[in-house]
Amino acid sequence: MVIALLASTFVIAFAVASIVVLVFNKSIDSILKRVVPADISSAWARYLRFAVYVVGIGGGVRVWDFEKYLTAQDPYKGVVELTPDRWVLEVYQTIIGTLQSTAMLLLVFFVFALVAVVIVRIFETRATKAEVPK
Repeated sequence: MVIALLASTFVIAFAVASIVVLVFNKSIDSILKRVVPADISSAWARYLRFAVYVVGIGGGVRVWDFEKYLTAQDPYKGVVELTPDRWVLEVYQTIIGTLQSTAMLLLVFFVFALVAVVIVRIFETRATKAEVPK
């Protein structure tokens, strides 16, 4: 039963991470095309999508929490039973964990991208001012 729970949470985390990638795909591509040279922006976008999957699945599938279904726990001196209510709780925690992890990753990416866009604009303005004769 624990193996089925592990497989289910993996599939759910993968699905949630896929939805996040689909929602933010255009934003990631347009920001990277603006900041990174065009010939490598697609590679960076692909890497960021991969990172969203890895971080999302890692945050959603909490393998160390499944230990309570396999070994006796201290306060109860027994193994926690895997009931339908616990399944619902685990699915909910998987969805929330995946969303939290991907949100943090994308927040860090967008903060660094914002700084990069500001730097690019500063250099573009300086280059435009240098080209205009006085």
